[in-house]
Amino acid sequence: MSSSIKIVVAEPSLIIRNGILAVLKRLNLLHVDVLEINDMEHLKNVLTRQKPDILIVNPASLGMLSLQQLRKDLENPQLKFVALQMNLTDAITVKMYDEVISIYDTADRISETLAHLIIQESEMDKRQESLSIREKEVIVCVIQGMTNRQIADRLCLSTHTVTTHRRNISTKLQIHSIAGLAIYAIVNKLVSLNDLKDVNIDGEDIIHDQ
Repeated sequence: MSSSIKIVVAEPSLIIRNGILAVLKRLNLLHVDVLEINDMEHLKNVLTRQKPDILIVNPASLGMLSLQQLRKDLENPQLKFVALQMNLTDAITVKMYDEVISIYDTADRISETLAHLIIQESEMDKRQESLSIREKEVIVCVIQGMTNRQIADRLCLSTHTVTTHRRNISTKLQIHSIAGLAIYAIVNKLVSLNDLKDVNIDGEDIIHDQ
């Protein structure tokens, strides 16, 4: 996520939409670009074209379009979904969202919720950007089940250097298991699901040499 945050507010009601926009103006932590959607039939097309960082939407407004299918179709793992709760919503449905705000929340509360989400994503981006090309190569080798010796031979490194890379990767990403690292690699397109279909990924620690 860059220093400019793109937020889509998808809400048919003009009054509610304007209220959310007024709150967003209070987010002074980062530059925020806001796009309004009042016709939910155009939601998927707009999200595909604009590639926003955050979508604020009332779960009930999605109609027959499920959140899971929307996430899959958009192929934008960085997009965060914020549920705009207007009445009692099924707890399971709300749990699928990254954050929840209510029309009964104060402006400060809504600002805090969105700011927390933005800061959280910005920090993750910093960790991702801090990975070197070599560290990304090591990640791919690790989740493919290669030992330090095999990785060293593949990348023309010493085993000590490979161990150091693995330790640095764990520290930078704050991910400590091979399974967690595999999820990270898939989400960030370092590998595809097909690349790992024949690989046995367990809960081994990243630093551990199989």
